Amino acid sequence: MDTTNLLLVINLCIFLNLHFSFSNSSNVPIGIHPLDEKYFASEVIHCKDGSNSFTRDRINDEFCDCVDGTDEPGTSACPTAKFYCRNAGSSPRFLFSSRVNDQICDCCDGSDEYDGGIICPNTCVMGGHTEYKAVNYNSRVKRFGSRGTKQKGAGSNGEDTKQKLQGLKVLIFIQVILIAFLVFLCQCRWRANSRRRIPR
Repeated sequence: MDTTNLLLVINLCIFLNLHFSFSNSSNVPIGIHPLDEKYFASEVIHCKDGSNSFTRDRINDEFCDCVDGTDEPGTSACPTAKFYCRNAGSSPRFLFSSRVNDQICDCCDGSDEYDGGIICPNTCVMGGHTEYKAVNYNSRVKRFGSRGTKQKGAGSNGEDTKQKLQGLKVLIFIQVILIAFLVFLCQCRWRANSRRRIPR
């Protein structure tokens, strides 16, 4: 196989993998765990605590129909609701719905800030979002000068950050080796082609 074709096939595989891992189904409401997708697929949905029922069009409508927050996983309307961060490329997690659209990137994929008030970069594949959160919190405190704003200390997740950086270094090292190998293959192929062309 020609080296150019090989590179195209590799790029296509990477693109398709990223496309399918980061794409969400358009009919699945935001903030719902993948195992709950069937639960929310019916037209009439019952609250998980049994307190009420609601229609599908009332999911994430900024009005708390269920005491347990079943109908509002993607908004901050219900204080007890949970938002599910898919975090493709990292560890998925739940967070309280009160953290949705609060101008702080809590999910490393940025899915908790979907209203456009802040643009959260997707840092899941790069090992999380610890550094971004630290910069975001500190800049918010300096800008508004408020006491009640969350602050993240520089050393609070030191070990976790070191492990993530070590993993990132290993990933970069592997990528450099792969690129060097591809360059070596291209040079070998070029030399083989140039030897065939030169008459002896």
